[in-house]
Amino acid sequence: MYGELIPLGGGDAIPLFKKALLVGRRESCDIVLRFSNVSAHHCELTLNGGYWYVKDLKSRNGTKVNGARVAEKRLDPGDVLAVAKHSYQVRYSPIDNGAVGPPPPDATEEDIFSKSLLERAGLERGPMVRQPGKSPQKKEDRYDILDDRPRQRRRFGEGDEPD
Repeated sequence: MYGELIPLGGGDAIPLFKKALLVGRRESCDIVLRFSNVSAHHCELTLNGGYWYVKDLKSRNGTKVNGARVAEKRLDPGDVLAVAKHSYQVRYSPIDNGAVGPPPPDATEEDIFSKSLLERAGLERGPMVRQPGKSPQKKEDRYDILDDRPRQRRRFGEGDEPD
């Protein structure tokens, strides 16, 4: 056993018996939480370098560590992991799990700021797809009501692609 999750509301401890555990509502998960506000595949726990990490799997009600919603984060011993609204204290020994030296750095600000807010929220649109008979809409194809300049439209011939 590599550690355990202790329910803060009372109940039996949940053993962390593998180095990678899927947490969710489905019976196929390694840790099954039978609550309606827990997603089918809610988050993943992984043991790396003696430390546990949590990764949210785009769950509806989120995953929190010590009250802060996270996408990915290292779980230190004593941290409180919340899956939806169900909280657990994380208990393990990094040394017993093979950790050597100080804990590795957690997510840096560079990682946080490397993506736009829309991309991090999953709202960023994918690449434009050209549909037959229609040209893709680009930012420069939109009208600016304050721009008085005449607009020129280019037509694309067979095999030409827009820039």
